Amino acid sequence: MSGTAAGTETDSVDVRLRDGRHVTVRAIREQDKDKLQQAIRALSLQSSYYRFFSPMRELSAKLLERATRPEPERERQLVAVVGEGPDEKIIGGARYAALEDSADCEFAAAVLDDWHGLGLARRLLEILMENARARGFKRMEGYVLATNVAMLGLAKRLGFAEMASSEGPTVRMVRRDLSEA
Repeated sequence: MSGTAAGTETDSVDVRLRDGRHVTVRAIREQDKDKLQQAIRALSLQSSYYRFFSPMRELSAKLLERATRPEPERERQLVAVVGEGPDEKIIGGARYAALEDSADCEFAAAVLDDWHGLGLARRLLEILMENARARGFKRMEGYVLATNVAMLGLAKRLGFAEMASSEGPTVRMVRRDLSEA
């Protein structure tokens, strides 16, 4: 790990996965556009549906710009990468965005299918929560498809409470107080 305290905004965090491999979690950069688009294209249809609530095959130019240039006071986009230099590849990501007129933020996360079950999504969300807490957010929430039992289970293990959402019975809301350790 480099930078200051674990998970702060200046860090690049080395994460060891359950299978022994190492990945780096860092803030997205503007020059990551092609790598991010490649990662979106590499998601399975199911993973894409779980992340975007539709089988999105690539981001529009506007979404790609927004994803790679988050507003520092309102948003944070983390990516998990393997390799270095021109061989660097994005294999997962997590982001939060501030909700209007509140101390809450909304999160979303996705990990390429070949990297599922290794603890990467958990570490991405833990680091994202630390970042949001350091930024002064009080609560984090997310919308999860009711059929995405893996994400609902992860959210529960991370201390999120599951509840009904205004989106209807096919979508659940998970919410967590960030002041809890």
